[in-house]
Amino acid sequence: MTFRPPQSLSRFDTVRGGVNVLEYELMAERADALGRHGLKVEKALAALNGYDAGKHGPSVRQRLLDEAADAVWAFLIQREICGLRDSRDAVRRYGIPKEVMARVGIVRKR
Repeated sequence: MTFRPPQSLSRFDTVRGGVNVLEYELMAERADALGRHGLKVEKALAALNGYDAGKHGPSVRQRLLDEAADAVWAFLIQREICGLRDSRDAVRRYGIPKEVMARVGIVRKR
C-alpha cells in the first residue's frame, strides 16, 4: 500500500517520497494557535459588548477596549504568520468595531 499525501501538502518538500513531517507539524501548530487567538478575540469582544455604562465607569470601558485591541492585534499577527495577509475578512467575520481597530498596535504605558 502506498501513501499519497493530500494535494494541499504538495507544496512541501518531500524526502524520498514522504511528507516533510516537521513542516506539517509546524503548520498544524500555527493553525491551532490561530484558533486560540480567535477565541480570545471573541471573548474580548463579548466582554466589550456586555459593558453596561450604568454599572461601570468609563475607565472600565477603556480597559475593555484596550484588551480587545490587544487580542485583535495578536490575532492579526498570527493570521499573517499563517500566510493570511488581508485582515478585512477577519474584521467583518468577527464584527470588530472601528474604535477597537483604531487602537490595534498601540503600545500603552502600564
